[in-house]
Amino acid sequence: MSCENGFVRLEKETAALGKTDAYKRLELLFDNGCFTELDRFQKNGESGCGVVTAYGTVNGKSCYAYSQDITVLSGAMGRSQAAKIKKVYDLSLMNGAPIVGIFDSKGAFAEEGVDALNAYGELIAAAGKISGVVPQISVVAGKCIGSAALLASLADLSVMVEGAELCVNSAAITGDSNVGTANASAKNGTVSFVVENDAAAMSKVAELLSFLPENNLSVSFTADYIPAVVSGDGVYADISNFVDENSFLEVNKAFGGCAKVGFARICGNAVGVVATDLSKNDGYLCDKGAAKISRFIRLCDAFSIPVVTLLNSKGFMGKAEDELSGSVKAIAALTGAYAEATTAKITVIVGKAYGAAFTVFAGKASSADYVLAYADSEICALNPTTAIQFMYLDRLGEEKREDLEKEYTLNEGSPFKAAINGAVDDIITKEEAAVSVINALDMMASKRVTTQDKKHSNMPY
Repeated sequence: MSCENGFVRLEKETAALGKTDAYKRLELLFDNGCFTELDRFQKNGESGCGVVTAYGTVNGKSCYAYSQDITVLSGAMGRSQAAKIKKVYDLSLMNGAPIVGIFDSKGAFAEEGVDALNAYGELIAAAGKISGVVPQISVVAGKCIGSAALLASLADLSVMVEGAELCVNSAAITGDSNVGTANASAKNGTVSFVVENDAAAMSKVAELLSFLPENNLSVSFTADYIPAVVSGDGVYADISNFVDENSFLEVNKAFGGCAKVGFARICGNAVGVVATDLSKNDGYLCDKGAAKISRFIRLCDAFSIPVVTLLNSKGFMGKAEDELSGSVKAIAALTGAYAEATTAKITVIVGKAYGAAFTVFAGKASSADYVLAYADSEICALNPTTAIQFMYLDRLGEEKREDLEKEYTLNEGSPFKAAINGAVDDIITKEEAAVSVINALDMMASKRVTTQDKKHSNMPY
């Protein structure tokens, strides 16, 4: 009799779970819509916890996920929901598998007061514990406000659905309707991608996970090799000349446009790509671009993804307002990110490399393991416009400035001169660039670096 009652109750409670958006998002995420739900009968009093937690596979590899259910207690975070999510973080860490958090909640469970805020604190600590150990991806599918926004932003990468909301203080508090929108979040660099709907969001997550390893001790997935085919214009043409055809996935496209970062494949293997865009800011890198690169380099380094940097820059923006705003902090953080990274680092100078830009991106002592340069590239200690003020001052009144700058670039900025001094490893043509990078990556494939025993570096802010 008791067994029969148990089966009746199981049928009743299973039916009550329903198929909300929280479930549907997980079906969109996992292969063939199949997943194992975890703690599905856990409750907050008489109600559910407002979150669905699950295990399954994405691209055939293990993955854990949690999806907030706004139809149950408005998806509010409390002790019960936090405990359920915390278990997913623990399982992710123990099994070395990525975790995906899908956010859609109206906030903390008010009835629990400070306990609800402590619940967020537990999860923030859990996210910090697994950072750099397994990949973390956040999906902002609905409302994500206050402490939830902090948790979502701790992920390595984030995807936001148009119409969702991500902020610490909402538009209702700030009085500005732009606050928390997908457009604003993309422009200020808070989210990595903005997509149209849930299906596109989960597709983007699957694409990202295809480039990332399951954990920091495993290797990224490989794919079929599709030779590079040059496409696009400017910096995108430079990138396409090196990477497998149509494999470049740009990250944070709307933020810091003077720099392009993203994942790609070279010979089927995952790499991180960094490229400076000479067409922006008159060829100078801004603090936003520097910050974007810093964050991306640290992500690639955490999971030992090789980084290929395509350098074409006059240096860093140096107007009075830039210096007064403290742009040197972002540049120093960028310098530190490259110097600290122990993953394989290949730099190709595809155009200009002036002053500090060369030091940060191509310096053999700190930034790059192997440096290639196009035969027509320019490697100068100073911007030619500045250099002639010192070196050719006596000739400025008699000869054209343009001619003097050209002379300086040809004589002092030749890649051959840099190669003589060991600052450049090889000089190549654009046509042989892809093969040269493939060979360089192959040479550095077994790179091992032993670092000093310490907690972490104290990076500039």
